[in-house]
Amino acid sequence: MEHVERIESGGQHLAVIIRNGLRPETTTFVTPPEYKQQVGFVVHPSGAQIHRHTHRKIERHMVGTSEVLVLLSGRCEIDIFDDQHLLVHTSELRPGDVMLMVGGGHGFRMLEDTVFLEVKQGPYLGVDEKETF
Repeated sequence: MEHVERIESGGQHLAVIIRNGLRPETTTFVTPPEYKQQVGFVVHPSGAQIHRHTHRKIERHMVGTSEVLVLLSGRCEIDIFDDQHLLVHTSELRPGDVMLMVGGGHGFRMLEDTVFLEVKQGPYLGVDEKETF
């Protein structure tokens, strides 16, 4: 899929970068169903409605934390590492880009003042839940 970069190493999925500009004409999910978080574009024509609803309380079991970052402003470089902490990929992120981290590790270098919108499983337990290397 154009505008979507899938970063893998040794068959392990590490990250998905969705570049600003991807505008599918129909509802399209860029993640496979086995990911902890689903990321996609939900497309509705003018006049359509999403009926009022709640979400059923479904128990899910997850190990690990995945993150979705939306770069709102600025520019940065992201380094993506495998589980052995080896650098696999470096990429520049710009406003409107979306990054989904599903495995391995990552680090960032800010090239400009940068603001992310971050979405991940909670609650956030603080820096103790991170292992730096």
